[in-house]
Amino acid sequence: MSDPAAGQPKPARMQGVETAQVAVGQSVTIQVVEETARIDKRVVETGRVRVSTRTETVDQVLRESLRSDTIEVTRVPVNRTLSEGEVPPVAREEDGVTIIPVLEEILVVEKRLVLKEELHIRRSSTDEDVEVPVTLRKQHAVVERVSPDGHASEHTDPHSTQEATS
Repeated sequence: MSDPAAGQPKPARMQGVETAQVAVGQSVTIQVVEETARIDKRVVETGRVRVSTRTETVDQVLRESLRSDTIEVTRVPVNRTLSEGEVPPVAREEDGVTIIPVLEEILVVEKRLVLKEELHIRRSSTDEDVEVPVTLRKQHAVVERVSPDGHASEHTDPHSTQEATS
C-alpha cells in the first residue's frame, strides 16, 4: 500500500523542505516546536522624591482700640418725707445719669415713707490704643526630585507661597 498523502501537492510552507518516506508499520517522531511569551516585572528606580516643610516666622504688631467704662457713684442726701398716698419714686435716667431712690421706713407715732437718698450714677468712656507684638508662622511644602545620579531639583508648592492677609 502506498501513502495517499504522497501524491498530494505539498503545502506552500513545506516547499523546499525534504520529506522522508515512511513505510507502513514504521513510526516516525516529529518534533513540534512551540513558542511561549512571558512577562517579567522588575523595579527600576528612576529617582526619588523628598518632601519637607519650612516654617517662616513673621513679626507683626497688632493695633486695636480698647474701651473701658468707669462708674462714679454719688450719694445725694434728700431726707424728704413722702406725703400720704404719694407714689414712691422709681429708678430713672436723667441727662445720662441713672438715679436709684433709696427708701426707708421709720417708726413715728405713725408710719411714714421717707426718701432717704438717691444714688446718681454717671458712666464715662475712655478709648485707649494698644499695640501688641505677635509672631505669626507660615509653612511651605518643599518637594525635591532626586534623580538616580543623585542630583536634586527643588519645587516649592505655589499655593503655600501666597501670604495670608489679615
